[in-house]
Amino acid sequence: MFIIDAHLDLSMNAMEWNRDLRLSAAAIRQREQGLTDKPDRGKGTVSFPELRRWKVGLVVATQIARFVAENNPLPGWHSPQQAWAQTQGQLAWYKAMEEAGEMVMIRDVDSLRRHVALWKDQAPRGEGDGANGNHSKAGDGRIEGEDRRPIGYILSLEGADSIVRPDHLERAWKYGLRAIGPAHYGPGRYANGTDSTGRLTTEGKALLTEMQRLGFILDATHLCDDAFWDAMELYDGPVWASHNNCRALVNHNRQFSDDMIKALAAKGAVIGGALDAWMMVPGWVRGQSTPEAMGCSLEKLVDHMDHICQLTGTTGHIGLGTDLDGAFGKEQCPYDLETIADLQKLQDLLSRRGYSTLDIENILHTNWIRFLERAWG
Repeated sequence: MFIIDAHLDLSMNAMEWNRDLRLSAAAIRQREQGLTDKPDRGKGTVSFPELRRWKVGLVVATQIARFVAENNPLPGWHSPQQAWAQTQGQLAWYKAMEEAGEMVMIRDVDSLRRHVALWKDQAPRGEGDGANGNHSKAGDGRIEGEDRRPIGYILSLEGADSIVRPDHLERAWKYGLRAIGPAHYGPGRYANGTDSTGRLTTEGKALLTEMQRLGFILDATHLCDDAFWDAMELYDGPVWASHNNCRALVNHNRQFSDDMIKALAAKGAVIGGALDAWMMVPGWVRGQSTPEAMGCSLEKLVDHMDHICQLTGTTGHIGLGTDLDGAFGKEQCPYDLETIADLQKLQDLLSRRGYSTLDIENILHTNWIRFLERAWG
């Protein structure tokens, strides 16, 4: 079944982790053997062949670059201009992948419908050895015999710190940016994010006003509670939550409370379920817990999805936003997921919970398509 994943940090992996995503996950892991600069070296789950292997044919792909003030201990750039330049380098990588035929930007309803038809009307290929990295690499870096359809991507900005001034938004819209999450971790220039508190700044309110004028999708993910409620009150444009789980199941400010989920549903939002283990099961200790010991399987994601469905009374507000390889790998994702191709296992898991084929189609792709058609229509 065709799958849409609403949150993947592809350019970060390519540009900062130095991963050639044209290779299989196995080949990338092999190349990283012995490296210790990142906790997930040799454990990545995402690459273009793995996406194509089971029809993850459309993704929301990020730009990300945090600005950090002098007293902020988080990693990031020391000026908004540096952060902007970083996002432009990431954009250049996406454009290079387009030129190589690996990706295609989706920025309006027409391109969305053409791309969905390309992927939904054909069966998946590459389930055999080529999908596992056993075929030789072609001269252009791709795997011989693999599915060659381009991965569609909707460009999103995770954390708005790199927007030097609100008038930069018009430039970003013109190059294809379509969704923005004002915050990430910690305090931000426009909004406070995970593990911080505080309302939208004056600049943040101006940012939302300009976003609404241009037609951007507001990504509510990572907004701290105060900023979240400000944004819900102020923003009348399209709202989604690209990668978020439920506070009722894992009690942390990164997650949405039931009241937040209801507010998002009232705005017609779709919430993408995330596969970072600490967001899936309570009690996770970074660097110590293991998925097997904590019982973190794909079934736990279905628990979060089901909670939202029971709360809202419909399957219309959930989807996938896995965040796979978002600075974590196999060591911190469900133990029954080897690569992103294993998202197809969700069909059976959802069916066992009593979800119909139509429900499953809604969750895996239709909810995101409907949302985008409304937002861009």
